[in-house]
Amino acid sequence: MIVTSKTPTLDLHNEIASMVEVLVNAFIKDNYLMKNRVVLIIHGKSGHIVRDETHRVLKNNKYVKSYRLDNWNLGQTIVEIDI
Repeated sequence: MIVTSKTPTLDLHNEIASMVEVLVNAFIKDNYLMKNRVVLIIHGKSGHIVRDETHRVLKNNKYVKSYRLDNWNLGQTIVEIDI
């Protein structure tokens, strides 16, 4: 999975945990329909609340093939979409 400056990105900074599910699922579905194989979700590093909720949503999303924390920036998750 290669991430570039053109990789579609969702920034969840300043979002509340209850909005994460709606935003992440819509973002993943939109990118599935556009046939984007890799996307990036920025959730930040502090508190882990938004990150944990993001990973819970990704785990249960039928369009997600895999996801992992970015080794170079633990405040973002790289997602591979099952196209």
